[in-house]
Amino acid sequence: MTGAGRFAPSPSGDLHIGNLRTALLAWLFARKSGRDFLLRIDDLDDRTSSEVAQRQIDDLTAIGLDFDGKPVVQSERREIYDAVIERLTAAGRTFECFCTRKEILSAPRAPHSPPGAYPGTCRDLTADEVHERRGLGRPPAIRLRSDVTQFTIRDDLCGEFTGVVDDFVLRRGDGVAAYNLAVVVDDADSDIDQVVRADDLLSSTPRQAYLAQVLDRPIPSYAHVPLVLNTFGTRLAKRDGAVTLASLASIGVSADRVRAQLAGSLGLGDGSETPDSATLLARFDPARIPAGPWILDPVDLL
Repeated sequence: MTGAGRFAPSPSGDLHIGNLRTALLAWLFARKSGRDFLLRIDDLDDRTSSEVAQRQIDDLTAIGLDFDGKPVVQSERREIYDAVIERLTAAGRTFECFCTRKEILSAPRAPHSPPGAYPGTCRDLTADEVHERRGLGRPPAIRLRSDVTQFTIRDDLCGEFTGVVDDFVLRRGDGVAAYNLAVVVDDADSDIDQVVRADDLLSSTPRQAYLAQVLDRPIPSYAHVPLVLNTFGTRLAKRDGAVTLASLASIGVSADRVRAQLAGSLGLGDGSETPDSATLLARFDPARIPAGPWILDPVDLL
């Protein structure tokens, strides 16, 4: 098997149990299929830091994950993203957008369009109108001029999924490449052909798959795995208590204990043993992943 899987956290905060479970699943999927497993640091956001990135790497290593090669760091690839946007612009596939988020949300849109879908306000501005808006001093975002309104992907766990594709942002008004562009370019450049991530990202996947097609890049296989939820049924977060390795270590819970609980949540152990990553890999069968979310009470980790 050629190609690779990956885990790509944003270093804006320490990884919690839900993040670690997704990382473990991504590692299991890749290793079970004979792929390399890569780490990418998605640090384009201003809230990220290299110190947090290193803590994330340490936590991933602590639960038994290994990676092939050096991590790819998005902030070191800005010129690559800009070059891709320049090629799309030269081909007539982009336009400048001067809308604020508030204006987009309040603008009329086509029936059945989801909230937040771009209504096309700046898509067909004349050259004079573009010049006028530039003169107001608001830096424009660069949007893809999409020629479809939806796109269908096939997910190994969720099946066929069709989602909205609008004229989505490729580069923000502050000059930073948008996530939907960066992730497609990075995955293709790293020969990543398997993307395993949490199922709250499923709705954005058709945009990314469509962009890969526009760029004549291969569309990877996808597996969107269930989230970890708290006892109230909402997405797990640090406010739920001791849910990071550091906070758990402070109350005497080891990384091995965390791995054992993750294994139990995936049907790879009973929670009482502490199987190493090699044992988990030998037991792993993608077809047997629990279909629903894991409801976590941090007390269960004690």
